[in-house]
Amino acid sequence: MKRQLSTAHQKEILETLKNRFEENMLRHKGLNWAEIQAKLEKYPEKVWSLNAMELSGGEPDVVDFDPKTGEYLFIDCTKESPSGRRSLCYDRKALNSRKNHKPNNSAVDVANEMGIALLTEEQYKKYHKLVGFDNKTSSWVLTPKDVRDLGGAIFCDFRFGRIFTYHNGAESYYASRGFRGILTV
Repeated sequence: MKRQLSTAHQKEILETLKNRFEENMLRHKGLNWAEIQAKLEKYPEKVWSLNAMELSGGEPDVVDFDPKTGEYLFIDCTKESPSGRRSLCYDRKALNSRKNHKPNNSAVDVANEMGIALLTEEQYKKYHKLVGFDNKTSSWVLTPKDVRDLGGAIFCDFRFGRIFTYHNGAESYYASRGFRGILTV
């Protein structure tokens, strides 16, 4: 699969990202858009992934910079779980285990197709402070192997003024549960 946008489409998504960056400066204090854009332009496949995040309702924005690696971190900043990534079970194994009423796909598979990863529980909690999301929806998060080996998967949401982490069978899916992605550039 070609993971590169046309020049015009790349320019369009970069403009969208720049506008979102400028409208939400509290998410990325001390970061400079020109530096971020210059880095993005070196990695067209990352711009493709950000576009996939945007098209599925994620409203990606940069929320962190790792000075050790020189990488910027983009996450889905939409207030509710991205609308184009809901009603998914957790992973391919869960999808294959369903006998009836299978969802169209799994969160892990969709993330892989998009070139992104699911947020970890720790990332969810950390970046929730900047964005404040999932007041009405929930989001699958990267599930530890020991939980997944037992057939479960975890998800998070925000209710009653706090973040909750829950468990479900990995094969479950709900119209109000999707996943939030992270992309490093």
